[in-house]
Amino acid sequence: MPVPKLTKQRLFWIAELLLLASMVAAAVWLSRPEEWHPLALVVLLLVISLGGEWFTVKTSGGILSASLGAMVLAMGLLGPAPAAACGIAAIGLHSAMGRRPPAIWLNNFVTCGVAAFAGGLVVRALAGNVAAIHSQTPAQSIVFGLIVLGALIVLLVFNFALFALDTWVAEGYALAKRQVRELFLPLFPGELAVGVVATILVLAYKSVGLPILFAAIPVFLIFRHLTVALLRSEDRAEQLEARSIQLVGLQLGVLRTLVRVLDSRDKTIGQHAGAVARYAKALAVELGCGESEQEVVHTASLLHDIGKFGWPDRILHADVVKDEDLAIVKEHPQEGAILVGALDGYGEVADAILYHHERIDGGGYPAGLIGNEIPLPSRILAICSTYDTMTTSHAYQSPMTPEEAMAELRHSAAAGQFDPELAETFIAVLEREGPTFGRETDYETELDFERRVRQMAAPRSADPTTRSQRPGLPRPRIPARRTGVSSGS
Repeated sequence: MPVPKLTKQRLFWIAELLLLASMVAAAVWLSRPEEWHPLALVVLLLVISLGGEWFTVKTSGGILSASLGAMVLAMGLLGPAPAAACGIAAIGLHSAMGRRPPAIWLNNFVTCGVAAFAGGLVVRALAGNVAAIHSQTPAQSIVFGLIVLGALIVLLVFNFALFALDTWVAEGYALAKRQVRELFLPLFPGELAVGVVATILVLAYKSVGLPILFAAIPVFLIFRHLTVALLRSEDRAEQLEARSIQLVGLQLGVLRTLVRVLDSRDKTIGQHAGAVARYAKALAVELGCGESEQEVVHTASLLHDIGKFGWPDRILHADVVKDEDLAIVKEHPQEGAILVGALDGYGEVADAILYHHERIDGGGYPAGLIGNEIPLPSRILAICSTYDTMTTSHAYQSPMTPEEAMAELRHSAAAGQFDPELAETFIAVLEREGPTFGRETDYETELDFERRVRQMAAPRSADPTTRSQRPGLPRPRIPARRTGVSSGS
């Protein structure tokens, strides 16, 4: 029978009270008179603990306090009981100023007091009575510093484990796990840095004495100032990233919406774009293209029909395009390139769309490019788009069998429409992967909108050879004729 939540919390509070009482009893029993001398050092560390609230830096995940430094100093210079006293003094003031409820007071005393006491015990167990240590050789100082750092890690882990346990009892495992990811891990480097500074001060105190701790106060002030500046910088960076994601999401979302609207007018558009994207990505991989070029090919395939958005229905659904409409049809690569080229970083994608109706023999459009003048992504897109068009059922034509479509690709390549080497490579991919493997996906899956938005919003290093922004595209003269099989869409 599961234990009611309230009963579980009450049992946990009792356990915390017992743990706190045990810590106090152990501190009284194990405490030595020399741990509380010199009195000036004890008072200074208590003042730093209480004043740590003024040094506190608030972050998105939690708080980073100089009181941790006082606890580490107490562990390394006095002993477990003074370390626990510093922890309880610091967290007591914090709880009072925050007007925390009794349950939070209890957990705070346990997490800080017991954790500091445990860290002090580690130092005593490994280094002996630290209050009696006055001079050390360099080797001994290094070993002692490592012991203090190890005790610091014990303190931090113990502190957060008790805090997470309280969250687990009150709110459940999921929230406790989330706090480890979003609170402990982000704060750990900063807390470790405070501990490292405190450890250096411990070692310096052994040589210089109390004045070094007074001199350390400006160090903590500088540390706090730099930390606040860093956190503000990170906050601005996060805000900028969020705004970039929103802007990119809006821009790409417009193109996505245009394709969706176009698909609502012609139900083949979305499926065709997804299939072509998968075919083209596979061909790019087979050709040994790098990841960036694969992404260009894949993205261009998804958006290559977007220039048809402005077509009237008489053209979009025509069995045969009338002569007077050919000029509109032949402008769609350029219209699509203009839309896509407006997105920062999509210049190469726009080029791939602009030239995907070019022919190897120079008889294509819009620019009449010849051979390798045609960008590789455009040559890949032309082959894959044509193949999917030939093997797909349309209102105005019955689909070819894959074998017939492959033979037609070879024939058209020999006639100067496609790159013969790319056509043969694509046929080899079809024979290995299956003649219709591209149809096993859909437009939204291939688009992967959220990933693509994050990728586009990520900072990119400047590359003078890459056009990341296209203020406009040339509008080349459209040739009078084009021969060969349909090059898809």
